[in-house]
Amino acid sequence: MTTHHPIAIVGAGLGGLALARVLHVHGISAAVYEGEASPAVRTQGGMLDIHEDSGQAALRAAGLYDGFRAIVHHGGQAMRVLDKDAVVHLDEDDNGDGGRPEVDRGRLRDLLLNALPRDAVRWNARVTGARPLGGGRHEVTLVDGSAFTTDLLVGADGAWSRIRPLVSGAAPAYAGVSLVEADLRDAGVRHPRHAALLGGGFTQALGPGKGFLSHGEPDGSLHVYIALRTPPETLAAIDFSDTDAAKAALLGHFADWDESLRALIADADGPLVPRSLYTLPAGHRWERVPGVTLLGDAAHLMPPFAGEGANLALLDGAELGQALAAHPGDTEAALAAYERAMFPRGESAAAESLAGLDLSFRADAPHGVLALFAGAR
Repeated sequence: MTTHHPIAIVGAGLGGLALARVLHVHGISAAVYEGEASPAVRTQGGMLDIHEDSGQAALRAAGLYDGFRAIVHHGGQAMRVLDKDAVVHLDEDDNGDGGRPEVDRGRLRDLLLNALPRDAVRWNARVTGARPLGGGRHEVTLVDGSAFTTDLLVGADGAWSRIRPLVSGAAPAYAGVSLVEADLRDAGVRHPRHAALLGGGFTQALGPGKGFLSHGEPDGSLHVYIALRTPPETLAAIDFSDTDAAKAALLGHFADWDESLRALIADADGPLVPRSLYTLPAGHRWERVPGVTLLGDAAHLMPPFAGEGANLALLDGAELGQALAAHPGDTEAALAAYERAMFPRGESAAAESLAGLDLSFRADAPHGVLALFAGAR
């Protein structure tokens, strides 16, 4: 017999969990399906800055704001901007009154997970497709051949969403920039020179078409993103299973950079992880389709150059949950209200993110970013 859920959420990322939690606060149950085998199957990425008007608002709606404040990385809002010669052009301390506190993505996900009933998330349940059954109902198939049906299907399943085709033919396109993740563990002890250069907050070392972005982490490590504005074939040609060869290939792209910045590649601990960036068109939207909607990257995938992706996912989930609670018995009214607010918000953030990407790596970098910060102040 096929399992049926009144509400099914595909994806146990921040947005899907925020939706499930806000529904739970309002006494509404939802089933969450996640392809990963368990919460601990992989690391959840680096640090996130959580914004007052979006991510923090969502956590308040979820009743988790105090828990969030307890896991904030104090000092994480410090910021530095360097050029390719390691000259520091901006150096701001974290004085504790900024509106974008940093938090470890994994700890934030755990905060949301631990606030749900133990059986809310079905792990090791990878969705392979979905089809409409009529009347707003859908059938969702899993990789093991099983299926379930639902009255309301929410795609919170990220960039390569299996639910998106139900509402839109849009597909992610390469954003023009690739990142390679690297770690300098226990930097204060093992890599003191790098710790002094980058500090404990967010640091950008930028030049034309490339750069380094780093976050200090609560355990004293430095998480570094090596950025290249390059065709996707550039990283595809590198064998990242051979760390020494991968380091040599990346160092070739930074031959004329200061040795202290090149050393962030040479001295990295463990494997390097490539991450090509993709985006949906700014302004991606769809006509109302009964019984289904999207949130987070499934709806408005964008590069991380405005810090909005995780924040919008959290806010999408919270606002969708609130809309459903405010329209009992009228799912379509709730979805229409949610999408009316979500579409323009996503369009604005996507445009800002793409502009931030261009600004970060233009010919006079880092001066475009410096001018942006000066204008904001």
